[in-house]
Amino acid sequence: MPRRKGFTLIELLVVIAIIALLMAILMPALQRVRKQARAVACLSLLKQWGLWFSMYTEEYNGYFMEGFAGTSKGTGNNRWCRAMGEYHKYESDVACCPNATKPWFDEFGNATGLEGTFRGSTSAWGYWQRDGWLKPLKGSYGINGWCNNPELGLNGGNTFEQNHWRTPNVKGAGYVPLFLGGQRYNFWPQPTDTPPVFDGEQWQGDNMGRICLNRHDGFVNTLFLDFSARKVGLKELWALKWYRSYNTSGPWTKAGGALPEDWPEWMRSFKDY
Repeated sequence: MPRRKGFTLIELLVVIAIIALLMAILMPALQRVRKQARAVACLSLLKQWGLWFSMYTEEYNGYFMEGFAGTSKGTGNNRWCRAMGEYHKYESDVACCPNATKPWFDEFGNATGLEGTFRGSTSAWGYWQRDGWLKPLKGSYGINGWCNNPELGLNGGNTFEQNHWRTPNVKGAGYVPLFLGGQRYNFWPQPTDTPPVFDGEQWQGDNMGRICLNRHDGFVNTLFLDFSARKVGLKELWALKWYRSYNTSGPWTKAGGALPEDWPEWMRSFKDY
């Protein structure tokens, strides 16, 4: 009788096993490529924001917006979200890191349960709407609150008022964070802020915890005051010049005596600064 051509059951199982083995080998590499692509896309977005911040300061005689509680005019605060609305058009896509797009509140104002959880590092704030916003906005970037130009006299001329970077035209602008990934849309870090116990913990509490988020394998992408953008190590956050009198050798830096074992366990393997 003529012999039939085809696979035997054993041959088919062998082929399936080989395909499964190849998938097991390739999937981690594909995941790494996808993560790298999202990190590159995040930096690209921040560079676009750098262009918008540059355009804004040029339009307003070299100065930033007044920011949170920075103006006595009316009841609204001139945060970046409203001040730069003509540039970002309240489009949430440009306000979100590709690794953090699911918001804590949905379009209808319902909490999604992500606030203060381990998922917080990959979540977006919003959807929120404040006075003067054209529509609800979500995002996973925020501004260094010290990069604002509040009205003189609102705080009695105290050190809070004097510590602001009112303009990008300052010495050492490349070491001053301006706009970066975060769990809120503004924050005021201090050198004594404690690190989060777990990734995504500090929606409330110390401001540094709002940006110490493991979105990019131990780094957070950051736009600086000179409008350059690069990735910043999570421990490096404590060594940057957040405001004029900020101590860059504080207790959570190598210069300040911090040791690897002082950090929460999830951060101990990251590079020290």
